Amino acid sequence: MSDTDTIKEKKETVQKIVKKQYPVTGMSCASCSANVETMLGKQPGVLNVFVNLASEAATVEFDSSMVRPEDLKAVVTSIGYDLITDESETAKEELESLQLKRYRTMRRRTIWAVILAVPLVLISMVFMNIPHAPYIMWALATPIVFLFGRSFFINAGKQIIHGATSMDTLVSLSTGIAYLFSVFNTLFPGFWESRGLQAHIYFEASGVVIALVLLGKFLEERAKANTSSAIKKLMGLQPKTVFKVLPSGEIREFLISKVKPGDIILVRPGEKIPVDGTVTSGGSYVDESMITGEPVAVYKEEGLKVFAGTINQKGTFRFTAEKVGADTLLSSIIKYVKEAQGSKAPVQKLADRIAGIFVPVVTVLAVITLAVWWIAGGENGFVQGLLSMITVLVIACPCALGLATPTAIMVGIGKGAENNILIRDAEALELACKMDTLILDKTGTLTEGRPTVENIEWETPGDKEELAAILAGLERLSEHPLAEAIVRHFDNNMPETRFENVKSITGKGIEGLHNGRKYLAGGQGFISENKIPVAPRLSGLAETWEENARTVVMFADETEVLAVLSINDSLKETSADAVGQIKKLGIDVRMVTGDNRKTAAAVAARAGITEFAASMLPAAKAEYVEALQKENRIVGMVGDGINDSQALARADVSIAMGKGSDIAIDAARMTIISNDLAVIPAAIRLSRNTVRTIRQNLFWAFIYNIIGIPIAAGVLYPLNGFLLNPMIAGAAMALSSISVVSNSLRLKYTG
Repeated sequence: MSDTDTIKEKKETVQKIVKKQYPVTGMSCASCSANVETMLGKQPGVLNVFVNLASEAATVEFDSSMVRPEDLKAVVTSIGYDLITDESETAKEELESLQLKRYRTMRRRTIWAVILAVPLVLISMVFMNIPHAPYIMWALATPIVFLFGRSFFINAGKQIIHGATSMDTLVSLSTGIAYLFSVFNTLFPGFWESRGLQAHIYFEASGVVIALVLLGKFLEERAKANTSSAIKKLMGLQPKTVFKVLPSGEIREFLISKVKPGDIILVRPGEKIPVDGTVTSGGSYVDESMITGEPVAVYKEEGLKVFAGTINQKGTFRFTAEKVGADTLLSSIIKYVKEAQGSKAPVQKLADRIAGIFVPVVTVLAVITLAVWWIAGGENGFVQGLLSMITVLVIACPCALGLATPTAIMVGIGKGAENNILIRDAEALELACKMDTLILDKTGTLTEGRPTVENIEWETPGDKEELAAILAGLERLSEHPLAEAIVRHFDNNMPETRFENVKSITGKGIEGLHNGRKYLAGGQGFISENKIPVAPRLSGLAETWEENARTVVMFADETEVLAVLSINDSLKETSADAVGQIKKLGIDVRMVTGDNRKTAAAVAARAGITEFAASMLPAAKAEYVEALQKENRIVGMVGDGINDSQALARADVSIAMGKGSDIAIDAARMTIISNDLAVIPAAIRLSRNTVRTIRQNLFWAFIYNIIGIPIAAGVLYPLNGFLLNPMIAGAAMALSSISVVSNSLRLKYTG
């Protein structure tokens, strides 16, 4: 087999591994998400899976040659949930319609359950002596339990068949036992009376518990809807229709799904730009603040890029569509935010392990509660034990545990997206909280990233026109930002110059042969390595420029340096203030650059940075990160260029500046879309606030169950005669979930 065939086979193998996010319907608690995750994880070909209760989505990485989405859907459906694998626009609309229908159904069921539960409580507590009270209560409880609460029993039944349990199991067991016990006592009161006991009925416990659980789930759904508001805002930036210019010149309106790369699109005043592309005619100011965060509108004319979701102001222009559908910048941002909101933070692992065994453990505790009461509770031991068992089943709720982390993650990542901080996953958010050292690249991060040539000094001014053409031609073959600045300085109008044996040495410079003579352009180190002498006048100039924070490029042939160039890349207005804010957060700030030490020292001083490393090649930047990690530091790296990608990949927390290279952005786990360094301290504060909220949520979720379950079991009864009513337990369970979601929503309003 040839090398080409081997590479092709490897490529095809890689392409079989896909990562998809599918909506999951029917989940109600952490045990539900654990069940779905477990069942999907058992399927052959599934490499990785995590299910997010708050976003109601499963992220599955699988080998498509071994398992199909339809197989995944089938296994999830078999345990009482559903996996939406159809990714068409129609399916998305149907899912939205289904979610709206489910919400309305839940609201209707909740309202009717509460309406019937009110007289049920009144009769049980106030009017218990009215004629036929047990039968009236039976009539009121039956529709609540078996009509409005039927989903609890249906889902629990499906899950038990597959050996799974969830909140539905607890609710159906507790209310079902209370209901059946009450029916028996209503029909056969003599069974207890003949034994000298009263035939108690607990229809209000079964009916009111279901009404309260439904009310809690309804309020929880409303609160959870707010956690995904950032996605809704981003999706709202996408226009539904577009005006296409046909080859005949006719202008017609089409659905955005009908746009293809190469189409000519007309944008009129006030309209949103539908897809990414390049302006071909006309011009206008475009508000890009929703993408970049920069408030000043940018003038767009022929040859400039426009992005989906940005808003045209007063002018009219036409542009050629280049990236459409899922390939646009806006779609990429939405995709990244969705994936990040659906990801799991390391802190969630403990909660997941507990949720997986929570319901079986609670069920065992409930049975033990009944047994202890029956044995040691005297003549009413069985009845009180049964009531305590029901209360234990009702109060124990894995919902708060399951929502503690994902709701905070969703709100935190959503808030980040609204503030131009694109966070790839929950782990990055959690690690940023622990970060104690932050390394900043110089060019494009601390500085504007658009260097300009300030001065050129020629060794022999008389030959400068011919030499300038050679210099511009050589630099045109380099991809370095400084080379671009030199080419721009000569305005690209120089005659084309041919070169042979061109070698571009990363981080050093470039060399090539022209008419049999070798020419070089690069830093002073590169010139020294090649043992090319520098005239004292040029050397002195270079030293002066470097001391003034200018970058020096030398142009030479094989015998002498022909010219020195002073290049300036201004410090961003916000850089010094941003560095100060990061330091106030207790983080050690450092700078790395491929530039020489004198220039680096001058820039670092202006930015307020004391520790820096100069003359760093890409591999050296990564080694610098690794050396700090060996000191047990949690290291963050901020960069924007291809030469930063190794260091970004090595860092614990990698942050790319949004206007940098695609490679840097792909290597990073956070992206600052606005390219403004001042956003980084905001990202660190957001991380700390989110992790603090997660810890608060988990603390209260654990404490709620640790305190609530023993009280429900009757541990206080020997001390003060207190027994918790199942109705109060139902209200407490509902409140625990709502409080966790509400606490997460506070993140929206923290600084």
